[in-house]
Parts: sequence; structure tokens; C-alpha cells
Amino acid sequence: MTLLSRLAGFVRDMIIAITFGATGTTDAFFVAFRIPNLLRRMFAEGAFAQAFVPVFTEYRKKRSAEEMKDLADHVTGTLLLFLSVITIVGILAAPLLIWLFAPGFGNDPDKQALATWMLRITFPYALFISLTALAGGMLNSFGKFAVPAFTPVFLNLCMIAAALWLAPLLDQPVTALAWGVFAAGIVQLSFQLPALWKIGLLPRPRFQRAHDGVKRIIKLMLPALFGSSVAQLNMLLNTILASFLASGSISWLYFSDRFVELPLALFGITLSTVILPKLSAEHATADPEAFSRTLDWGLRLGIAIALPAMLGLMLLSTPIIATLLQYQAFTDHETKMVAIALAVYSIGLPGFVLVKILAPGFYARQDTATPVRIGITAIGANIALYAILVVPWILLDGPAPHAALAFCAAISSFVNAGLLFRTLKKLGVYRPGKEWASILVKIGLGCGAMAAVLIALTPDAAQWEGWSALRRGGVLAGLIGVAVVSYLASLWALGIRPRKFLAQD
Repeated sequence: MTLLSRLAGFVRDMIIAITFGATGTTDAFFVAFRIPNLLRRMFAEGAFAQAFVPVFTEYRKKRSAEEMKDLADHVTGTLLLFLSVITIVGILAAPLLIWLFAPGFGNDPDKQALATWMLRITFPYALFISLTALAGGMLNSFGKFAVPAFTPVFLNLCMIAAALWLAPLLDQPVTALAWGVFAAGIVQLSFQLPALWKIGLLPRPRFQRAHDGVKRIIKLMLPALFGSSVAQLNMLLNTILASFLASGSISWLYFSDRFVELPLALFGITLSTVILPKLSAEHATADPEAFSRTLDWGLRLGIAIALPAMLGLMLLSTPIIATLLQYQAFTDHETKMVAIALAVYSIGLPGFVLVKILAPGFYARQDTATPVRIGITAIGANIALYAILVVPWILLDGPAPHAALAFCAAISSFVNAGLLFRTLKKLGVYRPGKEWASILVKIGLGCGAMAAVLIALTPDAAQWEGWSALRRGGVLAGLIGVAVVSYLASLWALGIRPRKFLAQD
């Protein structure tokens, strides 16, 4: 289901790129979308889920069905009240938010005004999608993963429909994307309600300031708001700095981020979603050995996928962008700029995936403070890299300064993952399996074989421009297929079998 969602996301981004290009107007939309989307990441895939799922799982394991339903009702009421206030404030303060998150737009009043108007349209999405995250957290706790995983497809479908059919009817076509986001929030929430009703958990919003379960979730959630959002905050910092760079820089970073998001969402976020309820249950039943084995399984599978995915994105960055985006309004210059950012940003993919797998090791134990401290360090590393690398690069008028921003975010992900790993190991919560050294060597050799094949077979960048879309797609698909086969065949030849990664015990 996650794969379907991400493929729909690719189609969405292709249509946006082909229809609108990577210009000042798309920069304005991506800023307007990034602000509520940051809230989505913090709630739908971050702090709320990481605070709610362990407490809800504990209620499910140790308390009555009535108490569990009561918790769901009060969490819904509290979340609805809080986010309604945030949404109203966000709409009223839209000009200030655009000034804060894209200060470089101040040099272009039209772009600033456009971004402000689109932010007012998109901001309610944060309310709808956060309630959707609550519904998804309850469904995931019952092992119902398919509906929450498929739900993001509707965001992509709504934005595709807006770009194709609504945009031609508007004076400012790009605002159609903002209306697509607004509609998607309503559709996504509506899609999950029947599934909640089926398991008897359709909530009746209630509010009680002293509710014990809600207080526990809020206590866990407040520090997790920061700890779970390090990567997004780094991208937000990138957006702020990119607003001062050449027009289109924000869009170049957005498209490169989206391609890194495919393997991250398909494997990193999916693994995180699956193991959090399992780790929470193992912690609730006091089974530390099973807890460590689950983490070990997640890390094995994550590394085995993230490393070759990173190499593939780096080596095929130009063919990927040329094949999927370079048509009509999207020029060869924009392809070059996005491909450079993608090649650099993909360096951080293993770090991003590891963070998604390691963080549940803390949240399942209802420890949200430690990831916050680690997250602060990672943000500090990112800012230090800005000072050391990005600022001098810009002052020296270096090429593709937006790629330097992507590099800082990539390195920061490894700082975050490394500190999470070290802390879990130091606490004795995670004890790595005995075969890790051998597995890493074999994965490295498999990646080397795959890289050699891609370097030998990938046509020169200039050739892709003269090919038709069909030929580009066929050659790219062939290269990806050969890469996958060469990697898996190398692992097989080295003695690694699928059960090594798929088995949790």
C-alpha cells in the first residue's frame, strides 16, 4: 500500500513539474505546502504517533475495552480543540509565517503575496491530516496497516486532479495545487472512518483536562515534537536559505527530496510503523530479548535496502530526472540542478532510514526526552555545516549552492542516527547480533558489484535528452532491473539468503 502511495506521489510530482516547471510560482507553492506538511510529518509520522501508539497499546493490553475507547474519545477531543486553534492562528498569521520561513521572498512582493494566499488555503490540511494520523495510529495498534498506508494516495490523486482540471480554470493556475491539498485533507480523514467503525473505535470527541491517558500522551509528545522532526527541520532550514538563492532553488530541493522520500517512506517509515506497536507490546510485557531482536531485524533489513538505494539514486540521478520530469515546462537546466541535488541528498538516505528504525526503540519505552537531546545535537551539526561549507560556498559564488544545503542535511542524518544507535547500545536496550560484521562486508561487496554494473552500462547524460519518453523509460527500467539483479545475485553468491533479513528471530 505504501508503494502504491509513493508511486502515485511520483505521478503527482511529474505532473507538477511538467505543468508548472520549477519557477518562482512553484517555489511559492512548495513553501506554502511545506509549513502544514511539517505539521503533518510531526503528527502523522512523528511525535503524535510515537507518543500515542505506546500508551494506546498499553491500554489495549492491560485495560478494558471501555477504558481504551474512552482514551480514544478524549484524545480525539483534545487534538481537535488544539489543532482548530492552531489552524485559525496559522491562517491569520500567514504573512508572518511566510516571512519567517521564506525571508528571501521579501525581495519579490508578488511571490510573497502568492505564497501567503496559498498558505491560507493549505493550512487546514494540518488539522485534517492530524486527525487522520490519530485514526491511523489506532488502526496500526490493531495490526490494520493497509488502510492507513493507502490513505496518502488520496493526497496525490487530489493534487493531480487539481493540476490537470482545476488549474486551467484559474487566473493563477498554481493555486489549484493548494486547493487540491485542502480537499485531500477531508478525503483522507473520511476514508479512515469506516475502518475505525468496523473495529468499534469510531471516536466521539470529548475533552477533559485531567484525563490521565491524555496527560501521559501530551507529556510524551511535547519533547517528541522536536526529536521526531530533525530531518524536517533541517529541510525547513534549507528552504529558508534557499529562498535567498536563484529562483527555482526551493523547487530543485523539493524534487530531489521527493525522490529520496520513495525508499525512505517505502522501507524506513514502513518499518518504523510496523515495529513501533511490536516494540511497545514487548516493552509492556517485559521481554527485553524480543525487544532487541526486533530492533536488530529492522536494522538488518533497513541497511540491506538503504545502501543500494543510495547508490542507485546517486548513479542514476540524471537519468531518473530526465525520464520522469524533463518535458514541456521542465527544462534541461532544471534537470541538471535537480539531479545534482538528488545525487548529494541521497548520501543521507541510510541515515534517514536508520533514524526511522532506531527512534521507536526510545518511543516504545515511553522515552521521548533522549531523542530530543540527540536531535538538538543533529540540528546543531547542520547549522555548523552551514557556517563551514554553505556560507563560504555562496560567498565564493560556487556552482549549485542549493546542493550544498542538501549535503548538510545528509550529514546531519548520520549524526542523528549514530547518536541514537550509541545510546540504545549503551543503555543495553539493543544488543547487536553476532553476524553484523559479516553482513556489512557482504552488503558492501554487493553494492560494489551493483555500482560497477551501473557505471559500465549507463549512457552518457547528453543522450537522454534526444530520446523519446518511451525510450528513456525503457532504458531506465532496464538499468534499475539490472542493478537489482546484480545486487541480489551478489548477496546470494556470498551466502546471504532472504531469510537472513526477513526473519525476525
